Formats: sequence, C-alpha cells, structure tokens
Amino acid sequence: MTTALKRAMVLAAGLGTRMRPFNGQVPKPLVKVGGKALIDYVLDRLAAQKVERAVVNVHHLADQIERHLAQRRQPKIVISDERSELLGTGGGVLKALPELGDAPFFHVNSDTIWIDGVKPNLARLAEAFDDARMDALLLLAPAASSIGYSGRGDFSMAADGRLVPRGEREVVPFVYAGAAILTPAFFAGAPHGAFSMSPLFERAAEAGRLCGLRLEGVWMHVGTPEAVQAAEKALLTAAV
Repeated sequence: MTTALKRAMVLAAGLGTRMRPFNGQVPKPLVKVGGKALIDYVLDRLAAQKVERAVVNVHHLADQIERHLAQRRQPKIVISDERSELLGTGGGVLKALPELGDAPFFHVNSDTIWIDGVKPNLARLAEAFDDARMDALLLLAPAASSIGYSGRGDFSMAADGRLVPRGEREVVPFVYAGAAILTPAFFAGAPHGAFSMSPLFERAAEAGRLCGLRLEGVWMHVGTPEAVQAAEKALLTAAV
C-alpha cells in the first residue's frame, strides 16, 4: 500500500563534533557535498515526494541553519527551536509532534545521503509502510557495502521485514540509513525532556512493530571530513 505522507521531521540539532574542521564554523547539516548542503539533499527528496511541511529542529549554530532554510519554498519549513536545551533524537521529535499531526510522517537525519536506485527510496518506504502492523519502518543499508561506514551494524531483519536490534557483542548485516516512517503511536508514553530514540526502537521491536526496508542504491555515512571526499567521489561516479 502507498501511504501519502504530507509531513516530515528533519533532525538538524546535533553537535557534529566529528565533522571538524568544519565544526565551530559550519553546522554539519550545511556542510557541502558535491557543492550542495547535506540538508538540501534531504529536503529536495522530501519535496520530490510532495511533502508539504518539514519540521527542522535546530541547536548548534542554529542561526546559520535558519538563514539557509529561509530560502526554501518547498516543503514549507517549520523550525523547532532547541537552542536552550538539546533534546536528543527522541526528545526532539516528541517536542515537534504537535507540528507533525496525527498521521505517519517521514523522519530523516539532516546528514544522511544516498544514491537512489531505479525508484526513490522514500517512495519505496511510503509504498511498503503499513500502519496496521508497523509503528516504525526504517530504511536500512547493508553495513558491508556502505561508503564511510565501518561499524558492526544496527539490526538484523527477518524475512517478513521485522527487525531485531544488534546485541552488545553481535555483528549484524544492516545499518540504519537515517530515514524512516514513524507514527505518533511510536512515541506513546515517551518521557519529556532529552532522550534517545534507541529505547523506542527496542520497544517497538519487542512488540513486533519495528520493520525495515533495504535501501536500493548506495548509502554514504558522512560523519567526518574524510567521508565528505568519499561521498563526493561516489556522487561523481554515479553521475557518469
């Protein structure tokens, strides 16, 4: 089934401490890869999916991000201000829920970047999402073949798409690619203030309502200045 998603949450409040020497002068979402700010890759993909409203949370070097986003017309940008307190991946979304409404929404990290396959991955997510059996559907990339990623993965995935988070000493095949569809129900009973999304993923997984979709194309983990160069090389190769 295809779910028409009109709203999105874009996480842009992180400190980006591993992105030095950019850090301190340029917030990570505005670091350019191939001449384009990371956050614009995300917002352009959302615009292509006809998303009407994107809530963007800001904290570190927030003024720069706000000035940059003031130029955009689609989707409409709503700023969720976290200058006074950084709320974490979970708390930031919980604060923004009133702006996101009561329907499922896209949830995207402002620094995630990938090269799509034949069909845009956000469109594939919308087609695969089923709120009757999911509280969250995550876009997952193969850990072994993703550019700039050297971790032990985040999830293993069953044949029906249900996810199991990685155990402490495990190595698993899939890494969260920083894009998802979430429902307001996913946040039911969540604490106020700063908190991480990880316990909510674990809770949904235990209930059998956390699912994944394998990314088609190439995902790039742009966490360091060196990774910017690797991503630019991959984009140039894909454009040939």
